[in-house]
Amino acid sequence: MKVGLFFGSFNPIHVGHMVLANYMLEYTDLEYIWFVVSPHNPSKQKNTLLDEKQRLQLVNLAIGDNAKLKASNIEFKLPQPSYTINTLTYMKEKFPKYEYALIMGSDNLESFHKWKNCEEILKNYELYVYPRPNSDGGKFKNHPKVKIINAPLMEISSTAIRQAIKEKKDVRYFMPEAVWNYLKEMHFYEK
Repeated sequence: MKVGLFFGSFNPIHVGHMVLANYMLEYTDLEYIWFVVSPHNPSKQKNTLLDEKQRLQLVNLAIGDNAKLKASNIEFKLPQPSYTINTLTYMKEKFPKYEYALIMGSDNLESFHKWKNCEEILKNYELYVYPRPNSDGGKFKNHPKVKIINAPLMEISSTAIRQAIKEKKDVRYFMPEAVWNYLKEMHFYEK
């Protein structure tokens, strides 16, 4: 079984994430998509993150009853900050029956050379890369393990959503309804 690992802070998860996951399921050979919620991405400030359990809950709300999608808290148990190579090694040991591939935006592929043990990741895993604004993927875009996927260009960002909520804007259609309702109920991102 081939699982696409969609790593992210999901702070919050939005329709862009869901559209990309759905596209990967329908237009590639990936059979499942696991949203791997990162407690602390080394390239992001931790103080801007909603609590990891709350972000996991938001992902679960977004997924609903779709059996091909899963919210994963695997990185919650691993040392922080979270490095993809460590997570992949752990997952391969824990769930060896799956074949894993990474899902990432072309902007992340451009900075992939900065990732810990990027060569080892490229040697052992395929990267499914979706388009991001003003990004062509950089030097790895023609690598044999990189699959450029012609997914829709999503210009929605979690950062813009958080800012809009802080400014008391109604951005309910930028995320699944259950996610929006939970954010409103909990007053997340309002301050």
